[in-house]
Amino acid sequence: MKAITPIRPSPIAGRWYENDPKKLASEIDAYLDNAHLPKISGDVIGVIAPHAGYRYSGEVAGYAFATVRARDFDLVAVLSPFHAHHPDACLTSAHQAYATPLGKISVDRDALDSLDKALQAELGFGLTPVARDGEHSLEIELPFLQRALTSDFSLLPIMVRSTDAQELEVLGKALVEILQGRNALLVASTDLSHFYAQDVAEMLDGEMLSQMEKFSPEGVLEAEEMGKGFACGRGAVAATLFAAHELGADSVSMLNYATSGDVTGDFSSVVGYGAAVVY
Repeated sequence: MKAITPIRPSPIAGRWYENDPKKLASEIDAYLDNAHLPKISGDVIGVIAPHAGYRYSGEVAGYAFATVRARDFDLVAVLSPFHAHHPDACLTSAHQAYATPLGKISVDRDALDSLDKALQAELGFGLTPVARDGEHSLEIELPFLQRALTSDFSLLPIMVRSTDAQELEVLGKALVEILQGRNALLVASTDLSHFYAQDVAEMLDGEMLSQMEKFSPEGVLEAEEMGKGFACGRGAVAATLFAAHELGADSVSMLNYATSGDVTGDFSSVVGYGAAVVY
């Protein structure tokens, strides 16, 4: 059995995003520079960002992270889906840190332990640690955070497989116990519909984004259950919205939307990407 290394090496750098640190920094900075934001009248509690390769969704993601550019957070909770099969509802990293071409990000093990205990107490199960995972949807947000934020931050990585509203509400409220009183940011990682024609994708994605703007975690989950909208990270988004509400947020604003067809020119089968701010 292989020993668990302290640092999780990136399995996607050089494929999903640039492996050269200078080129990567320049690319992300350009995405942030090109984001034209509306006035946000309130404190940013969280963001919702896509997680495809930067070629496809980097421009959209730039809008989400531009809302916290030059901000200083001590702890960032990134909630994402876990695309591989796993029997458990909530996963986290077994490693002590994540590595990207821009450097290492330490995992806050104390915060994770506290969250695990809170979930165990309420649900009877906690966070399952996984090692050497290949999950892209959490990692893809990290270089954006490294370029947008002005100081080092620790990471609370949570990969969500549950789509049960009660479990996700418990997760959100347990997160609040950990984040309350700390200089913390929530990040929800999700893409939208997959492999529909552009006009169908826009309809499905419009419904899902509408539920997010209504600040309705239940609506986000129900949209997929009823086949009206799709988001692979709907569990992560719902838990983030539950947590953000308890932390004082009352608004979600969509900032940008695009599909893979806008990049490739092929509108016959597209993936949708949206960026939002929770404040």
